[in-house]
Amino acid sequence: MNGLLVIDKPSEWTSHDVVGRSRRILNTRKIGHAGTLDPMATGVLVLGVGRATRLLGFISGSDKSYSATIRLGQSTITDDAEGEVIERALPEVVSDVKIASVLEGIALLTGDIDQVPSSVSAIKVDGQRAYAKVRAGDEVHLKPRRVHIREFTAGDHRFGDGYLDVDVEVVCSSGTYIRALARDLGNELGIGGHLTALRRSRVGPWTLSDAISLETFGSLENPQAALMPIEAAAARVFPTWTVTDDEAGFVRNGRRIDWSYTESAEPVVAMFDEAGTFLALAEQHGPTAKYLAVFV
Repeated sequence: MNGLLVIDKPSEWTSHDVVGRSRRILNTRKIGHAGTLDPMATGVLVLGVGRATRLLGFISGSDKSYSATIRLGQSTITDDAEGEVIERALPEVVSDVKIASVLEGIALLTGDIDQVPSSVSAIKVDGQRAYAKVRAGDEVHLKPRRVHIREFTAGDHRFGDGYLDVDVEVVCSSGTYIRALARDLGNELGIGGHLTALRRSRVGPWTLSDAISLETFGSLENPQAALMPIEAAAARVFPTWTVTDDEAGFVRNGRRIDWSYTESAEPVVAMFDEAGTFLALAEQHGPTAKYLAVFV
């Protein structure tokens, strides 16, 4: 039982909850995920099962796409709707906000930016999760991280009683906090902001069209049928290199072979034998292939 499973995570479930449920459905412990989603968020959560868990570290670094709603005019302690509102802008100030100003703020948060993660993130500080320290009453100051926001666009907007909701689409690098984008956009406008809705629509090559609901997955007569075989998963993420049977024997034993692959400039390649068996992930190291992970 080796492969990838793409779940459309339901709201109010943690990523760990989804992993736990999937373990029970498949009756196996060896399952992990490629990138946490907040409990409030829904959408694409990529799980690895069996040997495919070794792919997750490579998949988690892929860029991601999100649909979100940002509420401007209110700040919360968690930078999302699950936290207590700690500051509200004056209603008349919010009602005067021009959409052109919102778009200018979005432009400033597009491209390479230094982003300070939310203080209630899962980042470890002195061996403890930041959110745990905050809940214990400690003050947490996280260092900014360089992230890349490839696309940040605004759609519909709605004025409410003392707030402005803006629907946005974001395409970003791994490690980006959409909650922090909401907070920073509100700060740019001087009225505060937080996230009220978040849906992840893509992780690398996997989109919502690949995802199955947890409810549907749990009701399948043969849930293993929902797994994408590890060979297909590797070929979907990486360029492929088919080696000879003699070379495959060396790869299986961890012995290096000459690097003769020229079909792609991507740094990591998925190696297959002539029968289509996924052997390893490799990168060029001088004249030879260096194995990042061997799967057989």
